[in-house]
Amino acid sequence: MRITKSRIKKFRDYIFSWWEFNKRDLPWRHTHDPYKILVSEIMLQQTQVPRVIARYRAFIARYPTVSDLAQASTADVLKIWKGMGYNRRALYLKKAAALGRIPKTETELMTLPGVGKYTARAILVFAYKQDVAAVDTNIRKIITHFFFNDIQQKESIIQETADEILPKGKSWEWHQALMDFGALALQSRAKSRDLSKKTIPFKQSNRFMRGKIMDSLRTGAITEPSVFPASVIDGLVKDGLAERKSGKIQLPD
Repeated sequence: MRITKSRIKKFRDYIFSWWEFNKRDLPWRHTHDPYKILVSEIMLQQTQVPRVIARYRAFIARYPTVSDLAQASTADVLKIWKGMGYNRRALYLKKAAALGRIPKTETELMTLPGVGKYTARAILVFAYKQDVAAVDTNIRKIITHFFFNDIQQKESIIQETADEILPKGKSWEWHQALMDFGALALQSRAKSRDLSKKTIPFKQSNRFMRGKIMDSLRTGAITEPSVFPASVIDGLVKDGLAERKSGKIQLPD
């Protein structure tokens, strides 16, 4: 898709004008440290910004550098992760820190655990200020809304459009503006619902039970057999979030 220069300029001006009066003050926007950007991006995966802010500050206070995180015990990292959910993300960060540095290329960044195309490009933009277009859910919605009349497009088309409208030399500001616009201004649209599917109450879900077990492990080991389902414990052990030792379940060393 080719977009006229005048349309691109009009769209950029609109987004930047809106952002001038509506930008959010977020802690990870005060740094270009690639390690801290990696931490923020992994934390923000599947988690809303307000919930991440305090957790991010606590995590960085405990592990201010990549070497600090690399030298930490897995158990300690999982303990400070309490309240964030999706505990595998804590393991991803711990394993990534073992490299001792944060890569500067998309290809190498995507070899880190938990880092896909968007996260890799976000690090390139926010840490290294590279002129690349990173597309997350909100940015995809913005592009679909403004350039395709809310008609869903292939990922390749969305990426091509994102590349085309990116203002060179202002990649950092552009992506922050789009993030804020998507989170605060873009009206949510109704999603199609499949009424034939039965929703499992969250407190009966596997994710809820995994969280309960992890919270218990953060306070101490669990003796087997326990009140928790063995199948869920097996899953945590398989994922590296827990380990069996001397008839007990505990956080990994």
